[in-house]
Amino acid sequence: MLINISYNRPAISEKINTEVGKPFTLMQRVKLKGSGSPKLQITSTSIDIHNLLILDNNANICNVEMRNSGIIVMFRSLLETYALVIPYYKLNLYKGKAEEYSIYKDHHFIKVKADTPGIHKFFKKIIDYKNDNAPTQIEDLR
Repeated sequence: MLINISYNRPAISEKINTEVGKPFTLMQRVKLKGSGSPKLQITSTSIDIHNLLILDNNANICNVEMRNSGIIVMFRSLLETYALVIPYYKLNLYKGKAEEYSIYKDHHFIKVKADTPGIHKFFKKIIDYKNDNAPTQIEDLR
């Protein structure tokens, strides 16, 4: 789900929490050694995200937030903040060229440059958390 999260709307927050779970507590974030990524430079996107990013001349950057049941990829365009909400069962994460990661959900995708070692550790943390905690079948979600 690609959604505008610029404004504090309870209905939108509830949708996001239903889709990927509530944010981690402080103790959970300490145990995970962080639940958010550093700034990631966007190299390529699907057409609907690309149409949002070309509206301004700013650097195309995003960050990723881990949740209990998925991740949220957030980026800015003009003065608005957008989120691509991806539950773990729909998340496909690929390491492309030597320094690039691709994040896919259905027909949406974002490719980011991975030019520091911390980014590799963060994406490994996402994959490990997904493998350890995500439901294995759709029936497990109910």
